[in-house]
Formats: sequence, structure tokens, C-alpha cells
Amino acid sequence: MTDHRSNGEKLVGISDAELCVETFGDPADPAVLLIDGAAASMLWWEAGLCARIAGAGRFVIRYDNRDTGRSTGYPPGRPGYTFTDLAGDALGVLDALGVERAHIVCRSMAGGIGLILGVDHPDRVLSLTLASTSPGGDGLPPPSDELTGGSPADPDPADPVAVADFVVASAKALSGGSPFFDETATRALVERDVARTRDIASTLVNHYAMTFDGPSRGFGDIKAPTLVVHGDHDPLFPLPHGRALRDAIPGAELLVLEGAGHDLPRPLWDVFVPALVRHTGGGRP
Repeated sequence: MTDHRSNGEKLVGISDAELCVETFGDPADPAVLLIDGAAASMLWWEAGLCARIAGAGRFVIRYDNRDTGRSTGYPPGRPGYTFTDLAGDALGVLDALGVERAHIVCRSMAGGIGLILGVDHPDRVLSLTLASTSPGGDGLPPPSDELTGGSPADPDPADPVAVADFVVASAKALSGGSPFFDETATRALVERDVARTRDIASTLVNHYAMTFDGPSRGFGDIKAPTLVVHGDHDPLFPLPHGRALRDAIPGAELLVLEGAGHDLPRPLWDVFVPALVRHTGGGRP
């Protein structure tokens, strides 16, 4: 039986930063690059999920964005990069691994990175998958009242227990009351994440403080085959955001994850992984 566990973490130099990268599976298989959203290290693309995708015949790549995990950090409130720089980092990771083109999977804030890659670097993109994100624009519903009214107080970054409590509470709120939210598993992930992060104070604020410069064009100019994935319990971007994103991208398809919030809970991997494998060109079941 083939082993699809991690090939190990490594630090690679990308432009003016050092990024922590981890891969799963055979580099000869089609590459799937996983990019997560604000304040989320690569651990939020869970290792078990990565191994499942690799087991279906994909070379899976996950990495820590700047100011998360083991990658380069900047002083709190003073990120030394823009959104376009983060998109450049994604290309730099592919370059470092010798990958010419990849299937790009972006979640939440990273949907904007997928947009930049899709319209400004189409030669590097085999397909796009955009999860739990939004095209923005007028007429879309705001975040739920429960989410905006119940945010926990910012923790003391010097207190790892308080930070873990804050992140777990935030993750629970973002699950939107999903029946699949597993607080015990989430806390274990968060504690590992906090322990390996270079500067948790920067992680908590810097992605929200950077300059959100955009691509040269909009979602309507994406040519790559695109799969939109959205939970029907998402309290940050309610489901109409996912439908609007599908409608904004020519030929895009929408996969609604029933019972999911702004996350990808383990019980729904049996839905998500086969859909991703089909979207990226088939593969082993």
C-alpha cells in the first residue's frame, strides 16, 4: 500500500521571504497547491485531508503564508508585503518545487490570491478551486449577526492559552452552528499551530493590515476551469456569496457543502475530495 503521508517540511527562500512548505504524495502526479486565508497557517489544510487528496493521485503542496506558522514574520501592525506579494509567494513555491503549472485551491481571503493568479498568471494555473470566499459587490448579505456581535476579546499574545481560547472560539463562531464542528480536534490543531508560530502577535493582526491591491482584471476574466465550494452554514459569507462567485466566473460550477460553515469539516471530506479529484482531472478513487 502506498504511503501518502507528509514528505516533510522545509524552509525555502521566496523573493524577500522564507516560507515553510510541506508536500504529500508523488511529485510526478499533477500538483495541487493549497492556499489558506487570513491568519491561517498551512495546518488548517489538515494533514489527513492532504493525504486523502494525495492518495487520489495528486502531488499536494501546502505552505505557511507570511506571518503564519514558521514563515517570515513582520512587526505587529506593519506587514512588509501586499496582497500581490502573497500571490507572488504562491508562484515562488511552485518554482522552488519545480512545478510549472498547478491546480490552485484557495480558501477565504486567499480567493483574492486565486483571482490574481487566474487573471494575471493563467499560464501557471491548470484549474481553480475557490472555497468559502466571495466576489464582493453590492446586494450580497452581510456576515450574520451572531458572528459580528459575538467576537471574543483580543487575547494577550504572550499568553498561549488565551490565544488558543481565542482562536478556538473564533473557529467555532465561523462554523456557523455546523453540526460537524469538533471543538476537541480544533483545540488540538490550534495548540500545535500556536506552538510552531514564529510571532503569534503578528499572525493575529497583519493579514488584516496589509494593502489589498488587486489584479489587472476581474473574476469574469478567469479562463481556468473553476470550482466554487461553499458551506450552507457559512456565517461570514452566507451562501449567496458562493452563488454570486459561480455566476461571476464563466463556466464555473458550485459545490454546496451541506452543514459546513466557513470551514471544511472532516465528515465532509468524502464529498469534497471526490469533487476536487474530478475537477482536477480524475485520478484514483
